[in-house]
Amino acid sequence: MHHGDLNDASSLQSILATVQPDEVYNLAAQSHVRVSFDIPEYTGEITGLGTVRLLEAIRRLDVKCRFYQASSSELYGKVAEVPQRETTPFHPRSPYAAAKAYSFYITQNYREAYGLFAANGILFNHESERRGETFVTRKITRAVGRIKAGMQKELFLGNLDARRDWGHAADYVKAMWLMLQHDVADDFVIGTGEAHTVREFAERAFAMVNLDSNDFIRIDPRYFRPAEVDLLLCDSSKANRTLGWTPRSASRSWSSEWSRVTWSSRRGRSALVVEPQSTPIRLTKLS
Repeated sequence: MHHGDLNDASSLQSILATVQPDEVYNLAAQSHVRVSFDIPEYTGEITGLGTVRLLEAIRRLDVKCRFYQASSSELYGKVAEVPQRETTPFHPRSPYAAAKAYSFYITQNYREAYGLFAANGILFNHESERRGETFVTRKITRAVGRIKAGMQKELFLGNLDARRDWGHAADYVKAMWLMLQHDVADDFVIGTGEAHTVREFAERAFAMVNLDSNDFIRIDPRYFRPAEVDLLLCDSSKANRTLGWTPRSASRSWSSEWSRVTWSSRRGRSALVVEPQSTPIRLTKLS
């Protein structure tokens, strides 16, 4: 493990010089969209300029590697067409998305100007049980478990009508890897081609443990964005055609593999697992 900071070019150069990697995946960012409105300068510094620091370090050190830049479906923002594909114009609607737009174009620029093998992956929402607890999917599934266990009474959310193309992170990591195995550096959008509202997601999560979401969900204006993104839906036909990539299931986002959520209490270290089908809820004690 090597520790670096996207705000510190010298640390990036030191790591690259030491490791001499064959592949570099830049997944680092201040990645919470709503929070980016509160800390726009920091978001731009890390999510935007951090990328060029990394690319410049690769160029200056002449590291013979392939570079992957994690772009985001948030680039499309106020969408110009549905579904969105590689040719869809960007219309960022948050400081996070604006910073990601800079990263996207600077990656293209280093590819074209310096011949770096640099690829952008515009990934639509990719989820798993490892998702951070402030992100809406994990926030919902965690609350479902806590409410079922009597540890929480309500769940506060923002825009329930926002529609997103949710897939499983494991599928998307495979797509990232395939991009760097391709003969030519290129840009790809990755998603399932299926969109659901936050409301649908919450209803299904609560239904897994035989609860009605309407009994527990409360709307909090603090969770609305100053500029909302209403619909994100992917057309990943280029990735399918060029890389041979397809999501293993268009509705995989609803599966037990990632809707399962664990939590630990500070005192008892209890683990709560929420799963659909045969064992909808299990509470176990960890040693």
